[in-house]
Amino acid sequence: MILNTTLKMEKAMAQANSYSEWSKAAKAHDKSTGVDIWKASDESKHFDHASIRRRLKRLSRLWKEQDNAGLLYALNEGIHGNMDGMGHARLHQKAKFGTKQLIQDYVDAIANSLEYLASDKVTDIPFEEKLDFFRRAQHCYGRSAFLMSGSGAYLYFHVGVAKALWEEGLLPDIMSGSSGGSVVGALISTHTDKEIPPFFKPENLIIGPEHEESDGFLGGPSRMRADEIRQRLSDMLPDLTFQEAYELTGRHLNVSIAPAEKHQTSRLLNAIASPNVFIREAVLASCAVPGVYPPVTLAAKDHRGERVPYLPNRKWVDGSVTHDLPVKRLARLYGVNHHIVSQANPLVTPFATDVSQSRNPLSSIRNASTATMKAWLNANVEIMQKPLSYFPRLNSMANMALSVINQDYTGDINIIRPTMFWSPSKLLSNLPVEDIAELIQLGERTTWPKIEMVRTQTKISQTLDRILFEYENELAHDHELVVKRKIA
Repeated sequence: MILNTTLKMEKAMAQANSYSEWSKAAKAHDKSTGVDIWKASDESKHFDHASIRRRLKRLSRLWKEQDNAGLLYALNEGIHGNMDGMGHARLHQKAKFGTKQLIQDYVDAIANSLEYLASDKVTDIPFEEKLDFFRRAQHCYGRSAFLMSGSGAYLYFHVGVAKALWEEGLLPDIMSGSSGGSVVGALISTHTDKEIPPFFKPENLIIGPEHEESDGFLGGPSRMRADEIRQRLSDMLPDLTFQEAYELTGRHLNVSIAPAEKHQTSRLLNAIASPNVFIREAVLASCAVPGVYPPVTLAAKDHRGERVPYLPNRKWVDGSVTHDLPVKRLARLYGVNHHIVSQANPLVTPFATDVSQSRNPLSSIRNASTATMKAWLNANVEIMQKPLSYFPRLNSMANMALSVINQDYTGDINIIRPTMFWSPSKLLSNLPVEDIAELIQLGERTTWPKIEMVRTQTKISQTLDRILFEYENELAHDHELVVKRKIA
């Protein structure tokens, strides 16, 4: 009877058409398999449950006593990422839905305490002291970012992932994308909340006229032309700079681009490092697959508000070649220390493994083999460096291959596109609406099992971001009033 119920729930999860349907079946599955008992119990070897239980009791007591100063002090010493091992990936693998109830209760308690201290109800703590605390708390705890890999025509998988996160209110405001991932990131970051939902519909995402199917490599005659991509980007993206897009939506878009010539370094374009660069040209450059599409010159808005070439003597290509997932740069720019990765790169996904879920002997052997292969390839290219220097084109290809091989392609939470047995001709081709719909749905379905993990691990950082945004706006408003009084 239990087995039949479990199989029934697994079938319901596989056939779910929404996260609501999927989560209902997942909860029923946990109940039928007895995992609910595991969730209700504190004990686990993967985190210090005793310490978390003590902290939770302390927060509850301080809250009940309305000891605001004590609550602030307790939070001061207890807000940082992966506290007492709560972020351990294994804690999110046993259950189909959620994790230990203790962890969820503790995260909720911290978020509720932060909201309470930030509110007008707390009058015995000065605004300046609150602001200082929230700034330090955000710095210590860190921030989450959504990273989308290079993808070719598989970019619609990213759309499905973004849709699933968006509908649950879990899509981070900091996002990066390279190649196809930059298209999705730009769509979300250049449109207001009300304008975004239509772009989750397949019929609104067709890049150009559908061509006949081709068996040629990377699209052959049916390959998307550069002018088609440029025109579709013009249709879908408003002509905004990175700074203008940030001011419009409050979202931090980051686009990876790689140099087309020697002696240049890759760049991560955003409102901080390149505020006046236009997003359309940045995305077009990030999509310029070397050897397939021509490199792109960026454009920017000058001090007169006119469009001018940006670094006119330099051209740029596909960002996934050098920085598919720019983890270090995001950490430096925004204090990001938690990465939600949508991985759809066709060169990577056949070999990509979610390290957080790879704990069996077979996966360990595969990881060791991959590391050995990387070391062997690097050594051979190093040995062949001088002979290769006589063949510039071959040398460039070898260095590019090494750049791709040596990158890390996973993060803290990984949503990896399942292997699809599609012809290589589809990778850079205009896809029919049926294929687009299939990829979007695949992205959604692959994301649903990770939703609660994302929710638990980002709730505190989202709460801090929201509070600080409101506080900074209040400061700006007060400053504006002071200036007006002085003028008057």
